[in-house]
Amino acid sequence: MTTYYLDSSALSKRYVQEKGTLWISSLVDPRAENTLLTARITMVEIFSALARRGRENPESTVECHIAAQAFTAHCATDYELIELDIKIVDLCHDLLDRHSLRAYDAVQLASAMIVDPVLQSAELRPLVFISADSRLNAIAEVEGLTVDNPNFHQ
Repeated sequence: MTTYYLDSSALSKRYVQEKGTLWISSLVDPRAENTLLTARITMVEIFSALARRGRENPESTVECHIAAQAFTAHCATDYELIELDIKIVDLCHDLLDRHSLRAYDAVQLASAMIVDPVLQSAELRPLVFISADSRLNAIAEVEGLTVDNPNFHQ
């Protein structure tokens, strides 16, 4: 059992068929007994991506609506959602001073960085930060996180 932090670029692969979908599907499969973490803002990012996809490709509107419903259900049952709080905001501020990050990427990274030491203090394995954004992964590595990219898997 591993704890994975999935940002929106990684988690979206569960709902939209693309490179890395099979690997993400194996991580989120309940039989794998992994702990799956993501920030609450991931909901906004995934809903946005699905709505944009539906607008840009009207033939996929129904598919995107079904994916959004599945994602909503999974948020209630499969994922532990990390709420934005002052500790995360303060860490975002520090990260934004040190790195060129988009706002939501800073929140994703800070959320993972807040949880990782908690796991380690409980003598659990460090979390694995999963993102399809190579630049964000490079910054996460600099900040001491273990990372993986679903685009490097089938």
